[in-house]
Amino acid sequence: MYAILDIETTGGQYNEEGITEIAIYKFDGHEVVDQFISLVNPEKAIQPFVVKLTGINNAMLSSAPKFYEIAKRIIEITDDCIIVAHNAQFDYRILRTEFTRLGYDYQRKNLCTVELSKKLIPDQVSYSLGKLVRALGIPMADRHRATGDAMATVKLFKMLLAKDLEKEIVKSFVKTEIEKGLTPKLLDIVSKLPSTTGIYYIHKENGDLIYIGKSRNIKKRVNQHFTGSSSKSKKIQLEVFDVTYEETGSELIALLKEAEEIKINKPKYNRSLKKTIFPWSLYQEKDLNGYIALRIQKTDARKKELASFSSPAEAQSVLFKITDSYQLCQKINGLETVKSHCFPYELNQCNGACIQKESSEEYNIRVESFFENNEYQKQNMIIIDRGRNIQERSAILIEDGIFKGYAFFDLNYQVNNIDILKNIIIPMKSNRDSKNIILSYLKKKKVLKTLSF
Repeated sequence: MYAILDIETTGGQYNEEGITEIAIYKFDGHEVVDQFISLVNPEKAIQPFVVKLTGINNAMLSSAPKFYEIAKRIIEITDDCIIVAHNAQFDYRILRTEFTRLGYDYQRKNLCTVELSKKLIPDQVSYSLGKLVRALGIPMADRHRATGDAMATVKLFKMLLAKDLEKEIVKSFVKTEIEKGLTPKLLDIVSKLPSTTGIYYIHKENGDLIYIGKSRNIKKRVNQHFTGSSSKSKKIQLEVFDVTYEETGSELIALLKEAEEIKINKPKYNRSLKKTIFPWSLYQEKDLNGYIALRIQKTDARKKELASFSSPAEAQSVLFKITDSYQLCQKINGLETVKSHCFPYELNQCNGACIQKESSEEYNIRVESFFENNEYQKQNMIIIDRGRNIQERSAILIEDGIFKGYAFFDLNYQVNNIDILKNIIIPMKSNRDSKNIILSYLKKKKVLKTLSF
């Protein structure tokens, strides 16, 4: 659990500042579950430049509670939480100073979104909260007021969690739980999980990942791990300490994240996805007579494929549809390397296109038309899909045929302005697996819409 906060002060000499306003949002990594917002009587004058900056003046605070009157509530809402703030060194120092004046030693682990942003969103012009969220298209109200700045930090932190592909933030949180000596039972773990689409991460006691999975129902899938009788399920049941998760809304994003994050983190029980998940591919080559042939072969990283498949049966089915749709001769197309899976008509049918009566130049025009319609090699497109809630949408960016990554947005200008979209994009690697996951998903026509730019 995280306590995301912002504090406004009177200004003045170091360690002599007083709090004028505080806003705390208790955040479970997915949504705000509690909040505390209050003006505070600092019992001292506010510096004139601070009044001009925040709009908070001495008269407004005359009837506000003093810090000792809200101290208990602050302790309660931040209990068992990691403090998160933009420039956490300042906010955490101010909070500790106030508690020290009361004779209380207030200590919490803390994270700084300035430092996290520099690591996860590099090359920004400025990392001040106002300029950073504007560059990322994050809506912000009440700038330089605790409630507005804290809520903007919540939205920024949620984006940073998504960009943290190596899950260092989540791992540090799990380690914090361990220090408290908790040993949750499997039932307790399942009870906190949502029945929504996303990625789940199974951790062992030191915080390390032992399994990453995706599901359209996270709770149901993790429950299957915990009740399964397979060798892998039993090992997971013995080693699991905690399960964290990340909702995606979009199944396509879940598929892409699963494939990439398994390769990055290499959990020991995800061996099946450490290699390509598409071992069969479609290639083009010219036969001795100059006709372009389409061949299904075992995936070869040295060659550029037209499409890839998870099984010979899937490849065979797609190749049949291609030859039928584009009237291509099945005599020169088929599965080359595994004769037991040979294309059923390759030896005796032309399917309406007889190469004895047609030149290779004429025939190849139809093959090339398939190439043009087949993939997004040089396309600039945005795939719009479901978001994590009813107000939100997701976007997958493909530029010059290269998959760039994904983002979540709730305002149309964020996705219509390509510069803002590029800033909020969570970058991902463009490779054979990501390309074929997207192509395969688009064929099923599950996305809400696609935009070209």
